[in-house]
Amino acid sequence: MATVGGRGYLLTLGRWRRGVGVAPQSRARAALVPGVSQVDNKSDFLGKRPHRKHPGILQLPRVRLPQALADTAQLLLLESSMPNVEKQVQALINYLWSRHLPVEPEELQRRAAHLEKKFLENPDPPQTEEKLRGSVLRALRKTTYHWQELSYTEGLSLVYMAARLDGGFAAVSRAFHEIHAQIPEFQPQTLMDFGSGTGSVTWAAHSIWGQSLREYMCVDSSAAMLDLAGKLLKGGSEYGEPYIPGVFFRQFLPVSPKVQFSVVVSAFSLSELPSKADRAEVVQTLWRKTSDFLVLVENGTQAGHCLLMEARDLVLNGKEKSPLDPRPGFVFAPCPHELACPQLTASKPLACSFSQAYHPISFSWNKKPKEEKFSMVILARGSPREATRWPRITQPVLKRPRHVHCHLCCPDGHMQHAVITARRHGRDLYRCARVSSWGDLLPVTTPSELPPSAAKDPPES
Repeated sequence: MATVGGRGYLLTLGRWRRGVGVAPQSRARAALVPGVSQVDNKSDFLGKRPHRKHPGILQLPRVRLPQALADTAQLLLLESSMPNVEKQVQALINYLWSRHLPVEPEELQRRAAHLEKKFLENPDPPQTEEKLRGSVLRALRKTTYHWQELSYTEGLSLVYMAARLDGGFAAVSRAFHEIHAQIPEFQPQTLMDFGSGTGSVTWAAHSIWGQSLREYMCVDSSAAMLDLAGKLLKGGSEYGEPYIPGVFFRQFLPVSPKVQFSVVVSAFSLSELPSKADRAEVVQTLWRKTSDFLVLVENGTQAGHCLLMEARDLVLNGKEKSPLDPRPGFVFAPCPHELACPQLTASKPLACSFSQAYHPISFSWNKKPKEEKFSMVILARGSPREATRWPRITQPVLKRPRHVHCHLCCPDGHMQHAVITARRHGRDLYRCARVSSWGDLLPVTTPSELPPSAAKDPPES
């Protein structure tokens, strides 16, 4: 098997334990070393499952908005009689996708000092301090990204709904599926959505946990967005019966430190905050409000991924211990470790992103199936031992004759390019790799994860 940096061979795990995804220690682990040509199938990690349904499969079929939601969105846009909707929608999509993080005040000061020094070193420097300041400001405007806070009016809220309701629903559905697939017995009772916008998180959560969820708290600073989300819940009317009961709207986060929610979500909202300090305050507040899972989703860009890693590190390294819930946090998904992200520490940093197929709302310009590219991180309270620590497939799987290329993020914090064949790794693992997709877990482990006795090479036969 080919690996990056010679980081050892893959090893099969024992049987998947339903719910927590931890291999029982009593099951034998099969080592793949020179001289051993196939997997010891006594490890039986498949159980009675077919290969196409191996326990690391997390892919979600193409999702579709609930019909009531799609119909109401079409009705509201039609009633608005908004001109040039398609152009406005495309312009907003392009703007949101190309958005960078706001430049921090310290960085602006550093750049200004550098420019000032540069101007003063010129043969013909500005004559007065006022002219020098003006020259520095003009240069800063030309070279610095100008971040602006979006103010969601009634009109812009409708455009956002047409642009992002279906894609946002798809991304959040995939994140929730990650929890549901690995812990099917988890039955949350309450959910809080920070930056709730059009309410796609509520609809996605209801489609998975509707039988257990009894309260949805939607928090958004825009009154127009909250009004639109309420109409979408009531079929376009302000006074109808909501399709989902127990949904509450407010413009500010709950103040009481005693209020916690089973699932807390921030989807495409951290990027709307003006500074790192604001993001840190919000993430800490959201974590205090979390009793089980904190789900963070952003665009699948480098900027979006950096935001999530910033939030992830803030929770993992947080010194603050809430007296009401002192349990530590760990990464439930997608990282199989709590170490630095190898995608960002590489010589050419890349965004860790995933893709979810979905059927868009049937607007006149919106007919073909689409893919939502997004980044996510799911943080949970408790111990990392409760989570699956199998390598995550971070790129599309390349299937070739008699071998499969898988790019993996491994539990030791390194990336690995694994070339898996039936001859070297056994028929079971090869077939599992062949049916796996981008975002799935591959049911193997690397030598660095094993106790010394299990990682030793057996004698060649």
